[in-house]
Amino acid sequence: MNTEHLKTIEQRLLWLSHWMIHHANHVRPKVDGIKIGGHQASSASMVSIMTALYFSALRPEDRVAVKPHASPVFHAIQYLMGNQTREKMENFRGLGGVQSYPSRTKDIDDVDFSTGSVGLGVAITSFASLVQDYITAKKWAGDRPLGRMVALVGDAELDEGNVYEALQEGWKNDLRNCWWIIDYNRQSLDGIVREGLFDRVEKIFDAFGWEVVRVKYGALQRAAFKEPSGDRLRQWIDDCSNQDYSALTFMGGAVWRQRLMDDLGDQGEVTALIDGRSDDELAALMENLGGNCTATMAEAFDAIDHDRPTCFLAYTIKGWGTPIAGHKDNHGGLMNKAQMAEWQHHMGVPEGAEWEPFATVDDIDALKAFLDAVPFFAKGARRYADDKIDVPAIELQSDRDLSTQMAFGKVLDDLSKGESQLAERIVTTSPDVTGTTNLGPWVNRRKLFAREAMADAFIEHRIPSTAKWEFTPSGQHIELGIAEMNLFLLLGAAGLSHSIFGERLIPIGTVYDPFVCRGLDALNYACYQDARFMIVGTPSGVTLAPEGGAHQSIGTPLIGMSQDGLAAFEPAFADELAVIMEWAFDYLQRDGEGDPDERTWLRDETGGSVYLRLSTNPIEQPVKRADDAFRQGAIDGAYWLRPPGPNCEVVIAYQGVVAPEAIKAAGQLAGNRRDVGVLAVTSADRLNAGWTAAQRARSRGNHAAVSHIERLMSDLPAHCKLITVIDGHPATLAWLGGVAGHQTVSLGVEHFGQTGTIGDLYSHFGIAAASIIEKVNGLTVGRTIS
Repeated sequence: MNTEHLKTIEQRLLWLSHWMIHHANHVRPKVDGIKIGGHQASSASMVSIMTALYFSALRPEDRVAVKPHASPVFHAIQYLMGNQTREKMENFRGLGGVQSYPSRTKDIDDVDFSTGSVGLGVAITSFASLVQDYITAKKWAGDRPLGRMVALVGDAELDEGNVYEALQEGWKNDLRNCWWIIDYNRQSLDGIVREGLFDRVEKIFDAFGWEVVRVKYGALQRAAFKEPSGDRLRQWIDDCSNQDYSALTFMGGAVWRQRLMDDLGDQGEVTALIDGRSDDELAALMENLGGNCTATMAEAFDAIDHDRPTCFLAYTIKGWGTPIAGHKDNHGGLMNKAQMAEWQHHMGVPEGAEWEPFATVDDIDALKAFLDAVPFFAKGARRYADDKIDVPAIELQSDRDLSTQMAFGKVLDDLSKGESQLAERIVTTSPDVTGTTNLGPWVNRRKLFAREAMADAFIEHRIPSTAKWEFTPSGQHIELGIAEMNLFLLLGAAGLSHSIFGERLIPIGTVYDPFVCRGLDALNYACYQDARFMIVGTPSGVTLAPEGGAHQSIGTPLIGMSQDGLAAFEPAFADELAVIMEWAFDYLQRDGEGDPDERTWLRDETGGSVYLRLSTNPIEQPVKRADDAFRQGAIDGAYWLRPPGPNCEVVIAYQGVVAPEAIKAAGQLAGNRRDVGVLAVTSADRLNAGWTAAQRARSRGNHAAVSHIERLMSDLPAHCKLITVIDGHPATLAWLGGVAGHQTVSLGVEHFGQTGTIGDLYSHFGIAAASIIEKVNGLTVGRTIS
């Protein structure tokens, strides 16, 4: 370990990160007249930790989730190593520039995990470690060294509940190869962290089997403690409150001296310890906490010789090394121009050399040689890829009533019986609802994953049970506790496995549909970093009649429409689901670029994740359908179940499980209204996305751009009335009237549900066939239908 080079790098990173923020806020022209921001103080408190981590401890197989507010330091590291451009650094927080927080999809440098929503980047490292173990245990896995999954954690992130949910899940799954490095600067956005908090947090880590390493004192402090009566200084530091330590840091060396002399002076040897240092030297000593000492952090990292999960509690000064160090307002504060000019002189950076990576380095060749030998960067960019998996034909027919949830389970059960590579790479997971979301047959055949085999006592004692749950390293289901944030974090980690570990997985998660909302932040986080997975929300809607309002989802179709990176479907029939799942398994693996498909104006070549909203209500299935219009329509978002005639007066457009109500209403209308049409919508999300994309294309001069829904509705006469119906929020389909200007009445659920029969609730919420007929009677001319 070359501590001299590490110190040089630390100072370079401190300058470059802060200059990038200063340039964005005080040098670059302000277009909007508002503060750009950038978290100088939060970056400063992490700079020594990150220097030691990246330039001493990490290896190429390791992966890091960077504290969001330390993003400038991360990009400064990449800039120093030639992986980031000056142009993008100069455009920090601007369009096309370095992002506010590390982003796998928006930044050009080597981001392992996107971060931004605090707590999520922390927790995903534990699930990435679990995924690494899962892959390593499989016979098809390549031979590569196990890496450490590292999170750089802001101490305020420990207020997030999902962190503790992840700790518990990690313990249950025998977590290993995971480091959480906590920047314990004891300051957050609104003030100082409560005294003694981490004593309690530390006990939580210990309870879940983590090793906790306190890194409290830097090399200067440890040396001072060895001086005569140095133990008194150490005790004073231990007893000093967070508020006082921060305030004294901000006020500087002279005030440190006065306070220490007041508290410790006239005690002989302690007085000599204080008096033997200048004000600047005394300030440097008191601010030399363990997390602000590169050598100390490097030693702490190097001392770990096991794979147990480890938490480093690194004491730091927020704003360390800058004029705003310690001030309680420094979280959102920035150095002003005068402060920056003075600090630039202090840092020894000549005017005009602000962006030079090696501006203050005495021996540039020696430092470059050191950087060339840093293990973490030795193999270049660490993004992997894996071949696409062939998707076998998926067909599902039934001559009996069937729910889409049952059909989903049947598709997976059929795959589990085969030997396809797709089946081999599927990994399922669920937050304690495996059996009730029809994953049971898949799990019985493919077993549950654990690093060490565990027998099922019910099987051993020959106790009858439909759940034959055997834990084994070859298992393909990861059972989670009932915490939906953990579900989506695991799906996010598994959905990045092809890029992070070079082995493609096809992750499938199931959850009760209303509880998609409980994990929504983690779902958005997974999609933001372009993880690929299938999430199945089931059961859904008031159709889950006996469960009542707490378990009946209303707004999830709108979540599916609005969530970027997620294609949402709600099929009604088993054959639709089979077509969609076959398409989805391929879609999850796509990673192309190019123009939208001019048939639909959807960017399907880029791929993404998939959301299936399903139901437990068995409904009558249609006769076998194999025509291309049906298959393609189910994928594109809609098809005519009953094509309208030339003089169509009414179209009923439905999505999902209310199909029988729409079909029944159309049958009653036949002979009373002319040329009635029934539009089967499988994905309002994809229909709407294609429609808005086609409109944008036309506004830019491509007048031939026509979306799938526009094509479907192009022959409807202007007087045609449109009735839409869904077991969900009516806004999901209400926009269909705007496609071609048809008067529209949208039926759906807008208020909390309650218990009852399906018929009772459909009537209560106005989504039954009788409700559709009622709207037709009121909107159209003709005989009243009863």
